Amino acid sequence: MENKYKHVIDEAVVKLYDRYPELDEKFGEAGRKKCYEDNIHHFNYLESAADVGESKVFSDYALWLNSVLVSRGMKSDHLIDNFKCIMESLEETRVEKGEAFELYLKQAIESIQAADREEPASS
Repeated sequence: MENKYKHVIDEAVVKLYDRYPELDEKFGEAGRKKCYEDNIHHFNYLESAADVGESKVFSDYALWLNSVLVSRGMKSDHLIDNFKCIMESLEETRVEKGEAFELYLKQAIESIQAADREEPASS
């Protein structure tokens, strides 16, 4: 599976790090590698959602992942921006199921934003 989307994932990681150069300063090459691995997981869930034709599979994963990341000090915007980078890479690269993936990513972003609006700020 990894090779199937390698180009899309590579492009998404480059886009994300171009937008957040401080990530390189903070995490270096190990951070890029972890980001790539995280994106492989995103694509595993996108594939699962596409296989059953149900966007909720990916949205539920995204909401769970966001809660884990936020509990570790990250912001929802980081995950949302990562998803946006994947969407842009999908638009530039013709891959099977790409349109479905873009839809699922968009719906996941909307779910995360809705959840953020419902959660009272904890700081």
